[in-house]
Amino acid sequence: MLKKLTHDFFYLILGAFLFALAVNVFVIPNELGEGGVTGTSIILYYLFQWSPSIVNLVINALLLIFGYRFLDKKMIIYTIIAVLLHSMFLHLTHDWRIQSNELIVNAIFGGILVGTGIGLIIKVGGSTAGTTILAKIANKYLHWNISYALLFFDLIVVFASYFIIGTEKLMVTIIMLYVGTKVMDFIIEGLNPKKAVTIISKQQDRIAEQVNLVMDRGVTVLQGKGYYSQEPKEVLYIVISKQEVSMLKKIVESADKDAFLTIHDVRDVFGEGFVELSK
Repeated sequence: MLKKLTHDFFYLILGAFLFALAVNVFVIPNELGEGGVTGTSIILYYLFQWSPSIVNLVINALLLIFGYRFLDKKMIIYTIIAVLLHSMFLHLTHDWRIQSNELIVNAIFGGILVGTGIGLIIKVGGSTAGTTILAKIANKYLHWNISYALLFFDLIVVFASYFIIGTEKLMVTIIMLYVGTKVMDFIIEGLNPKKAVTIISKQQDRIAEQVNLVMDRGVTVLQGKGYYSQEPKEVLYIVISKQEVSMLKKIVESADKDAFLTIHDVRDVFGEGFVELSK
């Protein structure tokens, strides 16, 4: 338990530091924007020179007071720690700079640091508050998808910065956010994203046998029924790595060229053959 807490706290510290570093080294010196509460604090800094660290802390504190009931206990604690650390590092690194006048390069590296920082915080079960809370409220009362709600609230802040940073800087900001999103997904999902595959075939036994023997993967057999034909069908469900997809396709093709196969992205896989559930 102590080891797990130490591991999580280290990630929260590192994530908050990298996020703050991105803001002070790459975003503000290049007059770029950002999404969420951090983006709002940057806008207020451009307009009134208000400290981003203080504004970030105040707005997130208000949102936490208003929306704490939409987060579980662990997320509340980790989010409070992440917000405090992020605001502290925003203050400690406010005068850090690097010598670079390449706007796109700065935006790319800013996105990398933002994505890495937020990704590390989310990976251990925390959040950066702000739009995460608003997204959960929108999900509960408006039935919005949380991912779309997050994007919606972030884009409101980003496009609001247009009136301050202009068209070119807004476009560069969108590039930075895109890079950050991809890096964040990479940090959360890891180096080896998994695929869930469902297969409907008349040769299901042959396919399952080959998957067991050749790929050394388990197969789950689900009972289904064709709606039109009303015939019972056995549906194979298999979870594999991205690199194993081509091998599975070859097995299915050799057994039944008329098989119906769907492949889905899987974010987290726990259990035998993958990651232990305790992790």
